[in-house]
Amino acid sequence: MRRLIVNADDFGLTPGVNRAIVEAHRQGIVTSATLMANGSAFDDAIHLTQSAQQLSIGCHVVLVDGAPVSAPSLVPTLINAKGLLSKSLNNFALRAISGNLAPAEIQTEAVAQIQKLQAAGISVSHLDTHKHTHMIPTVLQALLVAARTCGIRAVRNPFGVLHFSTLLKRPGLWKQSSKVALLNRFGKGFRKTVAQAGLVTPDGTLGIVATGSLDDRLFDNIVDTIPEGTWELVCHPGYNDADLDRLRTRLRESRAVELRILTSPEAREALERSGIELVSYRQLT
Repeated sequence: MRRLIVNADDFGLTPGVNRAIVEAHRQGIVTSATLMANGSAFDDAIHLTQSAQQLSIGCHVVLVDGAPVSAPSLVPTLINAKGLLSKSLNNFALRAISGNLAPAEIQTEAVAQIQKLQAAGISVSHLDTHKHTHMIPTVLQALLVAARTCGIRAVRNPFGVLHFSTLLKRPGLWKQSSKVALLNRFGKGFRKTVAQAGLVTPDGTLGIVATGSLDDRLFDNIVDTIPEGTWELVCHPGYNDADLDRLRTRLRESRAVELRILTSPEAREALERSGIELVSYRQLT
């Protein structure tokens, strides 16, 4: 049996991203989304969920980029002199690995973000993190405590596969693949750690290496090589509009490309042809 969760990240980033995610759910193959509690379009996302009752919504815990939801005095090791979260993933990772980020503060901020969603009426089905920071063991441990505190039962497994034949065909993915490979050394005990905490997780993710590079051929290749089990395809649909242009993000034109792919009849036909069942995080738990 092969099952696939298609999760759209960055819900709450901009109105155009929000609109695209809901369209990709209602007209396409997106089954789940993760909402940014500190996103500038958070309220707009909450409003749109009323027309997407079957969309499984999780919390996209943001520990890099933007402002914390917690009071800055509660998370001093997570913020800079301006009271903002680190802009650099590399800097965040180095500080986390070297023990310069307080796990209790990570837990505090994660709980604050989850509870903001819950206070807005969202039944939070799962957790993941912006830029996959919970690949780092200390971040994962804090996130799992936050999940239990808030009654969340599922978390993204950010470690995955991209078939070697795909990399041979797409040299442009080699650099991103090498970065992910370095972090994959943390993946060996991930599922065991999650299970010990009493949570569930998919077998892994597809699409992280392809972030910003997804096209029709790559999508078909991913579908053709999905292993047995339950996997998650990470995606970032959106409209490349003026609101997005004002933000610091490398994902611009690619969001519109992903929206087209995710809402295309060919995408659903490819999944059906391969015998892959679409599921959501609600079904996982």
